[in-house]
Amino acid sequence: MKIKWLGHACFLITSRDGLRVVTDPYAVGGGIGYAPVDEAADVVSVSHSHDDHNNISAVQGKPAVVRGSGRQTAAGIEFRGIDTYHDGVQGEQRGTNRVFCFTVDDIRLCHLGDLGHVLTPEQVSEIGSVDVLFLPVGGFYTIDADEAGRVCDLLNPRVVIPMHFKTSGCAFPIAGVDDFLKGREGVRRIGGREMELRRDNLPAATGIAVLEPALAP
Repeated sequence: MKIKWLGHACFLITSRDGLRVVTDPYAVGGGIGYAPVDEAADVVSVSHSHDDHNNISAVQGKPAVVRGSGRQTAAGIEFRGIDTYHDGVQGEQRGTNRVFCFTVDDIRLCHLGDLGHVLTPEQVSEIGSVDVLFLPVGGFYTIDADEAGRVCDLLNPRVVIPMHFKTSGCAFPIAGVDDFLKGREGVRRIGGREMELRRDNLPAATGIAVLEPALAP
């Protein structure tokens, strides 16, 4: 499986058989200065309806769209949507958010979208075992570095991929990735936009893989 970070919370996940999933495609504008999403996909997942996460029309091809809670199957992959909030006050400020769990090439993926609070025990139980966690760390609109660390401890993934943090392509008033990385072990700065994972080469202890955005200006 290959994972490419396009920017913000948008990733392209490609299976060994060539199936392609795009998560949370953004629209350019406002605080988003990344280049437009230009990838084709078989499936697009959308965690919530804000413009920086739901620009489905940017994705080429005729992808199936996965949104909302519960179990649904697209392109042969079962997605589980788990209800959470976009803020720490039960959605009063920014509404709801969906966490999506799905499996590609026997690797269990969890994309947290714009999670705005530490997960409850019930949500942790519903998410279950996680191999790769796509984790917002920038704060303000989402959990911040400290809260992200607590979520990591609760889910205990094998690989953490930070997202939704300040870069040259994001002018939102959020923090960069370094606040989250400070004092943490197992950090790898990949030095590129893409990484490849196999079930048999996942780390035994939680590692953090920092990617570069492929569509940075």
